[in-house]
Amino acid sequence: MGRTSRKRSTLANRAIAASAALILGGGGLVAANTYASAGEGWWPSRQNDGQQNSTRAADGQQVSTIDCPDVGNSLQEVPDQQRFAVDRELATLDTQVTTAYQRFADNRERVQEDRTFAENQILAPLRNERLVIIQRIVALIDRSAERPQGLEQMAPCTLRDDVDDNDGGQNNDGDQNGDNQNGDGQDQDGGQNGDGQNNDDGQNNDDGQNNDGNDGNGNQGGIGGQAGNGPEVGDFVDIQDVQPNVQQPRNRRGSSRGTFTTDCGVNANGKFNPDNVIVAPGVSNGAHHMHDYVGNQANDAFASDDDLAAGNTTCRNQGDRSTYFWPVLRLQNGQRENDANADGGGNDQNVGEIQTPSQVTMTFVGSPVSKVTAMPRFLRIITGDAKAFVNGDANANASWSCTGFEDRQLKDKYPICPEGSQVVRTFKFQSCWDGQNIDSANHRTHVAFADQNGNCPNGFQAIPQLVQRIVYDVPPPVFDGENASVFAVDSFPEQLHKPVTDHGDFINVFDEDLMDEVVNCINGGRRCQ
Repeated sequence: MGRTSRKRSTLANRAIAASAALILGGGGLVAANTYASAGEGWWPSRQNDGQQNSTRAADGQQVSTIDCPDVGNSLQEVPDQQRFAVDRELATLDTQVTTAYQRFADNRERVQEDRTFAENQILAPLRNERLVIIQRIVALIDRSAERPQGLEQMAPCTLRDDVDDNDGGQNNDGDQNGDNQNGDGQDQDGGQNGDGQNNDDGQNNDDGQNNDGNDGNGNQGGIGGQAGNGPEVGDFVDIQDVQPNVQQPRNRRGSSRGTFTTDCGVNANGKFNPDNVIVAPGVSNGAHHMHDYVGNQANDAFASDDDLAAGNTTCRNQGDRSTYFWPVLRLQNGQRENDANADGGGNDQNVGEIQTPSQVTMTFVGSPVSKVTAMPRFLRIITGDAKAFVNGDANANASWSCTGFEDRQLKDKYPICPEGSQVVRTFKFQSCWDGQNIDSANHRTHVAFADQNGNCPNGFQAIPQLVQRIVYDVPPPVFDGENASVFAVDSFPEQLHKPVTDHGDFINVFDEDLMDEVVNCINGGRRCQ
């Protein structure tokens, strides 16, 4: 599979100022009123009169995607002996949504004109298909545990309108703390609280990126992108217009201030696949988007713990056979990647050239209030939510910025970086463990985020926190018809390549001696690698 690490072209350098002005200027961008279909350019038509076109729904809203309840997030208990089978059924639900979204994309104009068509031809069949799978999940759990109640009510899906979704489910003040798993536990990166991404920091409702999808002149910004399913103009913001918003909890007596850095490369050898062995074990293309992998080279959908333990690693310290993976970043510039006709790539509407990071740094850090304890081997952690665009931000943990501006973090926008600055993705993983389980039914509740002061929830203990920093040298976005060029993460097709869906996955395969060294370095206040 081809890989590129794109330098800024002369054209991109000339276009950056104009692009930022178009997006953020007082007048806003005069964007398309129609949606791009697969294979079309970013903005297939432009209308300067601000009038709604024929693809507008009767209520004045355009439909952007299919919104289905996330059954997996609702599973609090699955017997160990049934977990593999349940995960396979959950993967089937994802495949059903992907197929339905393709029907939606193929019939987009008709859907906009006739909601009855969408209900009869897309949503009703999808509801029936989902109900069958959900009933199977209920029956599997019922074999060995208390029968789950109410899952069948999650079978119906809806169409999501643009006016409701431009913020990706985010609250207007940028706060992710309203309903996450630990109240305020998403604040560890300092950029996830409501004090810098609010209504006066360059992401407000007056800068041409308002929540009704208008560009400031009454023109509706369509879902664009090379594949026709995003990203769109409103998904980008000039990092220089964002106010500094990073806050770190104060270190207290008894804190663990050391660090341990592991160097596992940048995936220069090109290990990619669209699997996810954590959430969809045994299912090829379980992620419906392509992942970058560093560290363990045995990771695919069928890898067992024994396979991972015996796998080769790209990590310089061979005692670290952990697997680290995340959605690839692509440059959507009209160029085809080798996976253009493959699952996880073009078959799932993920198109463009995969970008190799210029730098990947993985550092394990301590707790500001206590010592840390060793992670158990094969502990699985997912940070962020691949479906946050339709799920809402309860588990979202995206963090986007630019080199030289990392005191300004974005959660639901891609950054436009100035000349000489590179795009940065940061993942700060959960730092609290329940002391018992290496995984959980929904792959979340066995770990947790510390609160804004650094305290773990009751019953949880502090573990080394993985902080991933991934840097890319990509050109700034250009929104200019056939010459459009933007970057975006891979996503499930219906998630529209939104930045809020960014996520990272980690399985701990440190050997025991090296994990002890990690803990000792962190608790001893030393910097080790």
